[in-house]
Amino acid sequence: MQNIQQRSMQTSAIMLAGMKLLNDNLGSIETEIFITNVKNHGFDYTQWRENLWEDLTLNELLQKAAAYETAHPELISPNAKVI
Repeated sequence: MQNIQQRSMQTSAIMLAGMKLLNDNLGSIETEIFITNVKNHGFDYTQWRENLWEDLTLNELLQKAAAYETAHPELISPNAKVI
C-alpha cells in the first residue's frame, strides 16, 4: 500500500512541477491550449523526441548543446565529466 501512495505522491509532485513550468513559461491560456492539443491529437512524446533534431548534423547539435550549456551553467552538475 505504501508503494502505491509513494508513486501517487511522486506523480502528483511531477504534475505540479510540470504545470508550474508550463504556466510560468507559456501563461495560463497557452498552457490550456497546449494541454488540449496534446490530449486531442494523440501526441507521441517518444516519436517527437526521436525526430526533434533530425535536420541537424551532429556538429550542429553539439554546437547547440555547448551554447545551451554556456547560457545555463546553473543546470550543469558540478560532478559532470566531459567525455
